[in-house]
Amino acid sequence: MNLVDSHAHIYSEKFDANRAGAVERSGQEGVSKIYMPNIDHTSIDPMLEAEEKYKGVCIPMMGLHPTSVDKDFERELYLVEEWLGKRPFAAVGECGIDLYWDKTFLPQQQEALKVQVELTKKYKLPIVLHTRDSFNETYEIISAAQDGSLKGIFHCFSGTVEEAEKVKELGFLMGIGGVATFKNGGLDKVLPHVQLEDLVLETDCPYLAPTPHRGKRNEPVYLPLIAQRVAELLQKPLEEVAEKTTANALNLFKL
Repeated sequence: MNLVDSHAHIYSEKFDANRAGAVERSGQEGVSKIYMPNIDHTSIDPMLEAEEKYKGVCIPMMGLHPTSVDKDFERELYLVEEWLGKRPFAAVGECGIDLYWDKTFLPQQQEALKVQVELTKKYKLPIVLHTRDSFNETYEIISAAQDGSLKGIFHCFSGTVEEAEKVKELGFLMGIGGVATFKNGGLDKVLPHVQLEDLVLETDCPYLAPTPHRGKRNEPVYLPLIAQRVAELLQKPLEEVAEKTTANALNLFKL
């Protein structure tokens, strides 16, 4: 079984003690590629170090996470654009809007997302979107900018059937992670109404570990648990889920 983790912070300090073991374990379980979203200037070096150490497995994106957006966000965005102009990245991300922790900088988050959408178009890359408590706000910006050239992922999708339909109409994919395995995660009512062609799998490690590891450090090695749950909810063979979601991810991330 060949799986792709489309969203993993494997460079996080939470893996500093045993990152090599985490990457090796995931490979043994069939996870062939781990795509790494950037957070801000503090995560670039560790992310690129992980890329260098695990060549062909750990693949970086470049973007500014909405929770790192404040009054000085332009400085961060200059750095993002500088890096995008220097070397290849798999995507712009992760970026978007987060209204869970703080709504203080919503206007700045909206502006930062619009800038990164333009960078996505300029560099002809996919975009990976963070939409925590902000689906409508993020969708509004992406929908207005969609001219047929935008493609990407609504990462950590946990929305409604109607929201899933909106994502599909945009031509975007939904990133499905550990929430699919949670008893009250809500995706059990949504995933039966979507198609495999619209999904990619992700862990978002070290966060959101799937059941039965909920509350512990998440790892790419747990991706098969998410694939299994998606297979159950879509009433598809596990092998088909693995094959199709992997193809979806590799088609999107052509690096």
